[in-house]
Amino acid sequence: MEENMPDQEEIQKKEPVKRTVTMQGRPMTLLGEEIKVGMTAPDFKVTDNDMLPMKFSRTCTGKITIISAVPSLDTPVCDLETRRFNKEAEALGPDVNVLTISMDLPFAQKRWCGAAGIKAVRTYSDYQKADFGKSYGVLIKELRLLTRAVFIVDKDGIVKYAQIVPEASNEPNYEEILHAVRAMV
Repeated sequence: MEENMPDQEEIQKKEPVKRTVTMQGRPMTLLGEEIKVGMTAPDFKVTDNDMLPMKFSRTCTGKITIISAVPSLDTPVCDLETRRFNKEAEALGPDVNVLTISMDLPFAQKRWCGAAGIKAVRTYSDYQKADFGKSYGVLIKELRLLTRAVFIVDKDGIVKYAQIVPEASNEPNYEEILHAVRAMV
């Protein structure tokens, strides 16, 4: 009877690994494959604040890119994070792109950026197809929002840093992110 039983390794190959984060203590399921350091950064298409499509591979090639995924710019932690990256982006110089991606509608992002004085960070919306969220494994199944995560992609399109914040209502580790970027500049 034991001969026909699948071993643990076979079971793990068939069942996808369930990845989770928490949001205000509640477990949430992440959709998409986990992005790891050393991988080629997946391409994705999102919408800019003027309702125009932006394809990552056409816009960010040849520069170091920090991609900050947030649940919504209209929440206190996402607001703080994007303002912090805006301040840091000015100091990092022209060889570094900083993107913030959320499921907020482009109209709301444009309004928020204007009110917050955001000039160095470009905000993009993943609201249409969740292409970024699925490609980077940061789409929260239960809420159809992005979890808080930061990726750094080098000039050649290779992921050099990946941080998925375990509790989505917490800020990322800025010092670790900035140290990683400065080592690349």
